[in-house]
Amino acid sequence: MASRVRLTAGYGAPALGLVATSTLLAWLLPQPGFMADKLLVLLAVLACLWLLWSRTQRTNRVIARFVEALRHRDLAQSFRTQGHGAALDELGAALDDALKQLRDERLAHLAENRFSAALVDEAPTPVLAIDGQNRVFLANKAARRLFQASDGRSAAEFAAYGEDFAAALTRMAPGARQTCRVLWNGLAQRAVLASSLVDRQGQPWRVVAVHIIQSELDAAELATQSDLVRVLTHEIMNSLTPVTSLAASAAKLVARVDAGDMGAAASARLAIDTLSKRAAGLTNFVESYREFSRSPAIALRRFAVRPWIEELMRSFAATSQGEGIGIDLAIEPEQLEMVADPDLLGQVMLNLLKNGGEAAREHAEHPAIHIQIRRGDADRIQLTVADNGGGVPEASREDIFLPFFTSKPHGTGVGLSFARQIVLLHHGAIGLSSSGEDGARFDIIL
Repeated sequence: MASRVRLTAGYGAPALGLVATSTLLAWLLPQPGFMADKLLVLLAVLACLWLLWSRTQRTNRVIARFVEALRHRDLAQSFRTQGHGAALDELGAALDDALKQLRDERLAHLAENRFSAALVDEAPTPVLAIDGQNRVFLANKAARRLFQASDGRSAAEFAAYGEDFAAALTRMAPGARQTCRVLWNGLAQRAVLASSLVDRQGQPWRVVAVHIIQSELDAAELATQSDLVRVLTHEIMNSLTPVTSLAASAAKLVARVDAGDMGAAASARLAIDTLSKRAAGLTNFVESYREFSRSPAIALRRFAVRPWIEELMRSFAATSQGEGIGIDLAIEPEQLEMVADPDLLGQVMLNLLKNGGEAAREHAEHPAIHIQIRRGDADRIQLTVADNGGGVPEASREDIFLPFFTSKPHGTGVGLSFARQIVLLHHGAIGLSSSGEDGARFDIIL
């Protein structure tokens, strides 16, 4: 406020003086005589004009220099003056303060840009920037290490890293995700490409992140294989141990029969019959494994939920596991529809109902199952199957979805593994949400 007052006074005083002296001169000129006074007033008018012009010129020069400094981004200029009049001194100080603020903002902006550039450059994921002419630029160190190519090459020239990869760089739309193989050190590495759109000086650029997931997939595959081998070894040994024992017993009994002990014949036949059944059980287990290894084809369609689940409930009630089991059904909203494979998903639900029925019958006086199907967040469908059985033991909760893991005397361990496989084919998730004395609850999100 003080600087504005001084600036106004610096220009207002000579302007007022000019008005006053000009008025006085206009009054004196028609008057006879007063030549000396007229000359003196005329000089005063000229002095006011010169003073006003001089201050305006100096101000214009300062402002012009300030604009030129901004045009050339020269923020090191100084406009502070001393002894040039309060108005000009105040103007120079104000312009210096403005440049200082611009310098501070530029430094902050440069620091933020350096941080962002370092963040991208040090990111472990290779990032490619692609302009409107499909020229590819390696945006960070990870990209330069992976591709070792020069900037500005066309996307088609990246065919050396795989034809599918080059095609994806050329055709991927912003927002898309795609899996492909990238040749790296002579090996085909599985990768996920994620594309996004950014604006650079008014021009659209695509940014493609290349996630090499081969090592993660290999680690997951090894972990799965280890789990599978552990379960298979456990199950096969459980079957082979009695088979081996029965075979040895049968061989001894047959030897006694050969020696003339006909009383051992009945025992030998019984042992051989039991051996045959155990061998058949082992064969069935291997057949179950072979069936599990085949991924079923999925056929999606839209269908109404209520008639679908009610038909499954009738099928369940007709099984030995469903006999005498009370079922409570809730569907929200009542006319809910979903998109899935009704046959495969129906098999998943039937497996969950059978497991829940067996658990509830063994534990509860009044065995019951609660089914809830509702529309959840992000327009996804949530299917819940809860029973009032004894729950899943704490030690088994991490293993129940492993192939062939089972805690049942006559179980195959395929049901929940198959359920998980089908849910994953629907791009969904299945999990044991809770388990305790009040029973187990399984949730499926599609």
